[in-house]
Amino acid sequence: MSSAPESDRILILDYGSQYTQLIARRIREQHVYCEIQPPSFGLDAISAWKPAGIILSGGPSSVLDEGAPDVDPGIVDLGVPILGICYGLQLLAHRLDGLVEAADDREYGRALLKVEREDPLFADLEGGVERVVWMSHGDRVLRLPQGFEVLATSQNSPFAAVRHSERPIWGVQFHPEVVHTEGGGQILRNFVNDICGCGASWTMDVFIEQTVSDVRERVGDGLVVCGLSGGVDSSVAAALVHRAIGDKLTCLFVDNGLLRLGEREEVERLFDGTLNVKLVTICAEERFLSELAGVVDPEEKRKIIGRVFIEIFEEEANRLGAVDYLVQGTLYPDVIESISVKGPSATIKSHHNVGGLPERMRLALVEPLRELFKDEVREVGRRLDLPDSLIGRHPFPGPGLAIRIMGEITAERLDCLRAADAIVIEEIRRFELYDQLWQAFAVFLPVQSVGVMGDERTYDNAIAVRCVTSVDAMTADWAHLPPEVLSRISSRIINEVKGINRVVYDISSKPPATIEWE
Repeated sequence: MSSAPESDRILILDYGSQYTQLIARRIREQHVYCEIQPPSFGLDAISAWKPAGIILSGGPSSVLDEGAPDVDPGIVDLGVPILGICYGLQLLAHRLDGLVEAADDREYGRALLKVEREDPLFADLEGGVERVVWMSHGDRVLRLPQGFEVLATSQNSPFAAVRHSERPIWGVQFHPEVVHTEGGGQILRNFVNDICGCGASWTMDVFIEQTVSDVRERVGDGLVVCGLSGGVDSSVAAALVHRAIGDKLTCLFVDNGLLRLGEREEVERLFDGTLNVKLVTICAEERFLSELAGVVDPEEKRKIIGRVFIEIFEEEANRLGAVDYLVQGTLYPDVIESISVKGPSATIKSHHNVGGLPERMRLALVEPLRELFKDEVREVGRRLDLPDSLIGRHPFPGPGLAIRIMGEITAERLDCLRAADAIVIEEIRRFELYDQLWQAFAVFLPVQSVGVMGDERTYDNAIAVRCVTSVDAMTADWAHLPPEVLSRISSRIINEVKGINRVVYDISSKPPATIEWE
């Protein structure tokens, strides 16, 4: 996908850290192209890819364990600058005849780093020789390989930052990619820009140009359908593919009965009207609810929804003619959370666009946004002149309200949740908080509790309200909404939504929780 010059590309080898994607985010913020590949991406592949620099990520394993993710020690002979982060540092030390041991005093969280000598890696850092960094490791380097020297130390890490005296190899025990590390962004900039010599050659304009070219080449004279949800991701994907192939694209909007209040009308007004993209609406509420009847497991819900979507798309494609491709708005966090595509990262849950797809599918997938984060997708949308009302819209899960209802999905529960969710959004907008939040929504809890309404006893269900702030959905904090906002949301839901007598507010962050409840 990259159209960046080979001299401006960074390769990240993923050893399973949940922070690996943040490394990519920080590099892309410098408008430098990067790719994440698994440890099995061997020397021949690395040489053919011709990176300007290589980063070895952190990871949950110990280099002392049998079968731990490894690296070919010949990587240091490529002459390409290397930066090992946490596990990456330990792996370099271990494979180059240093000594790594299980530490008596593990370091998790904030630690004080003391820079012992000047080095390009620490150039232009503000605040003197001491700074707070984020540690997350149980092992530590006890003896450096020959030729390495110490750059920085911490209380429990005598080799918190090191480099080879002659070769372009660096290693840090802490995580410069996380916001808790003071000056971490500058450290990565120093490595990418100054040490590796990368220029700011990869922008969303470049991405659009290259993706349009790639889609045209791949599709040729074929016909394409897009699974349109009306959210940011599928809408930007549709607009991008429409720019590439025009009327060869038909958007299929499936009203599966799992949508928010008024969503179908909004989608039809925007795509069939404003954007002038060919749109076919399929009414399939009864089919989805029939398939989901009695299902309570969230993974099974996702897989059923993914399967039925594909069945409908293929049926509609057959009606349209010789359609061979299906466009989906899959994003990088979807891929990371669904399956361990790039490295040994832990699977969190299946995304309906990824882990939820049936193994056999006739239509070939076109996923033009697969390697992008949400903020990058929004920028692509702006470049494609999509309306701000769409670009700024909160994410909405592909399985829709199905994964915001705990337990079995019924028409009655869907109607209840739709009404409650609409109240949440109305009040968030009323208090001008919508654009400050990453997501705000309601969750239906089939947990009955006693209440009193009109001097009568009630025994009804509960609604949970979830509002979070985030940058890229990889991490999220619960939003500290003003009490008057929460009070009004609660009062309106209890008074206006039949069957609800209790409202709770979710104050868990990601991690350990996920943004969605299922």
